[in-house]
Amino acid sequence: MKSPVHWALLGLVIERSSYAYELAQRFKSTYGDVLSLSSTSHVYTALDALSSRSLIEEVGSREGRQPRPRYRATTEGVERYGEWLVAQVREERRRQRLIVLQLAALRQRPEAAGILDRYEQAWHAEARDVPARAGARVEGDSDCLVRVLGEEARLATDAKLEWVNSLRRELDRQACQES
Repeated sequence: MKSPVHWALLGLVIERSSYAYELAQRFKSTYGDVLSLSSTSHVYTALDALSSRSLIEEVGSREGRQPRPRYRATTEGVERYGEWLVAQVREERRRQRLIVLQLAALRQRPEAAGILDRYEQAWHAEARDVPARAGARVEGDSDCLVRVLGEEARLATDAKLEWVNSLRRELDRQACQES
């Protein structure tokens, strides 16, 4: 399963059993600024896929005009979710290496230094936004979660800015050697 939406929904079901519409609302409030649903019907498609893989199961439904089955995670679903989370370390590292390789294409083109400047400015803007995002709360957030999210954002941004400075020093050193 490759869809980050499916995995995010599985995480929400692991957190608390829910029915589809409630999951769509929780998804928007939790992941709204980092991951989006194409439509509410996307939740139903994802739930079918998760169910067919035995990662979630239906548990009862509220009677009425439109019965709403609730979904809960299976033991297999929790285990697979954990495996997927751990696999994200390698994927995140791959994405970071890709950016480094793409930026390295600039090393032979001094006139392209403006691209690195814009990249650095984008990270500075990201650093300025960290306090605002860290203070933003989603439904059910604990103060601990808000602090942890803020600290992750601050550390990641600081590390990227440090790396940009390192790249800039290396490009300057290379330019000096070539002159």
